[in-house]
Amino acid sequence: MIGDVAGLDVLDIGCGDGRLAIQMARAGARVVGIDPDAAMLRAAGDEAKAVGVSLDLIDGRIEALPLAAERFDVITAVTVLGFVRDETLAWREMARVLRPGGRLVIGELGRWSLWAARRRIRGWLGSRLWRHAAFHSATDLRRAAEGAGLVVEEVRGAVFHPPSATLARLTVGADAWLGRQTTFGAAFIALQLSKPPLPAHSH
Repeated sequence: MIGDVAGLDVLDIGCGDGRLAIQMARAGARVVGIDPDAAMLRAAGDEAKAVGVSLDLIDGRIEALPLAAERFDVITAVTVLGFVRDETLAWREMARVLRPGGRLVIGELGRWSLWAARRRIRGWLGSRLWRHAAFHSATDLRRAAEGAGLVVEEVRGAVFHPPSATLARLTVGADAWLGRQTTFGAAFIALQLSKPPLPAHSH
């Protein structure tokens, strides 16, 4: 869904240990990674140095990106929205720093899955991480994206198997096919979005 990033300016929001950011830098992108966790940024920097790629790493949050408007051709944000307080602000900020004609790829934890049910129970039992997490449906994400002025190009589901390694091995072959048919039951939902290009000015 991210597509070819060679020669493009890419922002990875919530970059964590840099795994995705490094992969995109290896593919020829100029990558900025942003995360509010200083330890994660250090880990990402160390790993990038170890594999010989360059990342620009910034301490910051999605709700107030310390970046210029319309700076990036591609933005990725994987399992970030479910852990922010103001999702509307987060969507507005992502749209702001994306160039017209650019693409945004979002990955979030699906609401209607056995994984979500298990994580909710863990939250009820005291897990701080899952107590404050938000799970999303494809409809929620589509509506939020359109509210920020973005166009939904593609929606896919993934990880349809229950939280069991044995069942995962039995059903993994059907996962990609299922993900193109529905997002119901998917533990992970991905959207590819675009920012409309600016209209040509008539003279």
